[in-house]
Amino acid sequence: MPPAGRRWRLLVVGVGLLVAIGAGLWLGWPRAWLEIRHGSRVIAVYPGASGTRFALRWMHSVELEDWIECFRVTGDGAIDIAATRFKTFGAGVPAHAGRHTRLDHGWVVMSGIDRDVDPLTVQAAAAERYRFRYGGGAWHRLSYNGAEPILVFTIMRAPLIAVAWSRLATIWRGPATDTTRA
Repeated sequence: MPPAGRRWRLLVVGVGLLVAIGAGLWLGWPRAWLEIRHGSRVIAVYPGASGTRFALRWMHSVELEDWIECFRVTGDGAIDIAATRFKTFGAGVPAHAGRHTRLDHGWVVMSGIDRDVDPLTVQAAAAERYRFRYGGGAWHRLSYNGAEPILVFTIMRAPLIAVAWSRLATIWRGPATDTTRA
C-alpha cells in the first residue's frame, strides 16, 4: 500500500485527469448552433437545439406597420416558420396562413404555419428597421446606416470550441438593442 502522501497525489492527478477529459468532451462534442451570417462573415451564434425559438421584426414598406415572424428549430435541425403577426391588411399580406388565426391586442396572429424555411435568407434593410430576438430576450437591430445586408440564418452542428470566438463576440458586443418590445 502506497504512503498517504502518494495516495493523495494519485487522487489529485486522477481527479484532474477526469476533469480534463470531461472538459475536452464538453468543448469538443458537436451541438446545434443558430448561426447568422452576412456573406462569409459570422454575425452571431446562439445555441440552436431542437425547440429553440427566435423572431424577426420589421416595418412593412407599404403598410408602415411592424410585422413579426416567429421561427423555431425542429427536431430535424431545420428552421420552420411557426407564426406571423401583423396589424393591418393590404399589399403583400396573406389572407390566411397556418392552422389558427386570431386577434391579440390589435395584432392579427396566424400560427401553426410549420413551414420549412431553412436556410432562412433575409435582406435586413435599415429602412424597414429589421430586428432580431432570440428566445424571449430583447430585440436587436440587424442593419445600420442605410445598409441592406443579406443575412442567412442556418442551424449548424459544431463543437463549442469551434464556435467559441463567434459566441464570445455575440455575448460581448451583442447586436445593438432596440427599445421596442412586443
